Amino acid sequence: MIQNPVFKGFNPDPSICRRGDDYYVAVSSFEWFPGLPVYHSRDLKHWQLLTHVLTDDNNPDLKKLPSAKGIWAPSLTWCEEEKLFYVIYGVMNSMNSRYFDVDNYLITASEITGPWSEPVYLHSAGFDASILHDTDGKKWIVSLEWETREGYEKPGAICLVEYSPQTRSVVGYPQRIWRGGTDRGCIEAPHLTRRGDYYYLMVAEGGTGYGHAVTMARATQVAGPYEGDPQNPIVTSWPENFNARHDADHLKPHYFNPQTYLQKAGHGSYVETPTGEVWLTHLCSRPFRQALRCPLGRETAIQKMVWSDDGWLRMAAGGNLAQHQVEESNLPSQPFPAKPDRDDFDGQTLDNAFYAPRIRFQRFTSLERKAGYLALRGQESLSSLNKVSLLAKKLTSVYATIITKMEFSPEIYQHSAGLTLYYDNMNYLFLHKTWDEASGAAQLAIIYMDNGERHDDPQKIRLAEGEVYLAMAINGREIRCSWSADGAKYQNIGAVYDTSRFSDEYSRYGEFTGAFVGMACVDSMLHRKEALFDFFSYRAVEDAIIE
Repeated sequence: MIQNPVFKGFNPDPSICRRGDDYYVAVSSFEWFPGLPVYHSRDLKHWQLLTHVLTDDNNPDLKKLPSAKGIWAPSLTWCEEEKLFYVIYGVMNSMNSRYFDVDNYLITASEITGPWSEPVYLHSAGFDASILHDTDGKKWIVSLEWETREGYEKPGAICLVEYSPQTRSVVGYPQRIWRGGTDRGCIEAPHLTRRGDYYYLMVAEGGTGYGHAVTMARATQVAGPYEGDPQNPIVTSWPENFNARHDADHLKPHYFNPQTYLQKAGHGSYVETPTGEVWLTHLCSRPFRQALRCPLGRETAIQKMVWSDDGWLRMAAGGNLAQHQVEESNLPSQPFPAKPDRDDFDGQTLDNAFYAPRIRFQRFTSLERKAGYLALRGQESLSSLNKVSLLAKKLTSVYATIITKMEFSPEIYQHSAGLTLYYDNMNYLFLHKTWDEASGAAQLAIIYMDNGERHDDPQKIRLAEGEVYLAMAINGREIRCSWSADGAKYQNIGAVYDTSRFSDEYSRYGEFTGAFVGMACVDSMLHRKEALFDFFSYRAVEDAIIE
């Protein structure tokens, strides 16, 4: 059986495509670099993180963008006629006063690993743009047209515009073609495909929260008129329809369904195998069920689908509830070697699962300062939206242990380095070594940032010179920090912190990403003090059930 989610932790808005016997899924990355992770599989059960589409932090430049802005909702397609991968993505610049200021771009590559072309600007009508390569050679782009006028249904309608590869631009203005197949509202995430005599429009409705859903419509002409699937939604976590067309709240916690494990199921795209199997990827979340908070963010799941006799997609398992366990495909099993849970920094490159907020981590990391060590050059505080020296991995389970061994000699209080659990610049936990002027010595301390309000844990530990081991143990709702001088005997430090507070639902300023764990270094005086890390260990119970 396939166990969902297949991509655990922060991996929302999946877009799936096939080239030959290879399957690829691209997901959103928001303010994190490198941008647009791409996962690869040959059997739809076993996946590996293969590459990232966006690696130049000058294009797009995400510095100073607020949390949860940045790179949204990729569309990954393969055009067989051109032998090219297409990626369309949006850069969300602002969501102030209900003006969603987004720029949509298109890039291409002959190989999924690149190199990718220079981005072509498409339009700024709204987010979640995607492309159809039609059988007659034309190309059509669908997206949400974001509605800003008072008295009109929010968030807007799905719109369509032709794209000209010759002029590398859209042809005319986008035209509205669909307002949804249910009354859930919050329509978004359109994907347009063609099968037989029909154009199929797959969209998300209900908001990217507990009322989320995948719905479908079809038409014999690309511009419509479209008819909705009479059984919409086709995949969801809340099976009964409701009327929320004028409700701007996307989370809708009152639609939490205690009868299903995967919540928030929606934002789907599908692919067909050479043997005719149909598979749909969608985002989902796994909240702490009492708190209704999701520190792992929005994850990616996959469902087996079938075409009905009357030409609509249906879940192979029956019904429309997103399934935790799914029957495997008939493709030959092709697992990937397991990745180690510890990075010893002995190679010449870092693991591709490392990320940094807003900038390339190559700007502040080095593997050449000391053999077998990673150097982080300190920059701005973890609360900054600009240049932050944080190297982190996605939290994939709420049962995990994170350990590092660090060499760091702070000289002023503006120097600090250590281990962090980080949701965004307003919500993080920082176990760090810094300089204490009162004692004239280095000390171990904890900063807890709670929706922008700083809390310094009252317990401090005076540290001797030399290396120190730092650890965080996440056990469901509880987070414990500890340290050791020798790596054998650990001592707790600080309070017990609440994992659920590093989540979409708790955050007042983010809401769309997920928690990360990693190493950080701060030099808010001169931006040059370095910390050395001997290893980074992340051990998680990946299949643990969240309750």
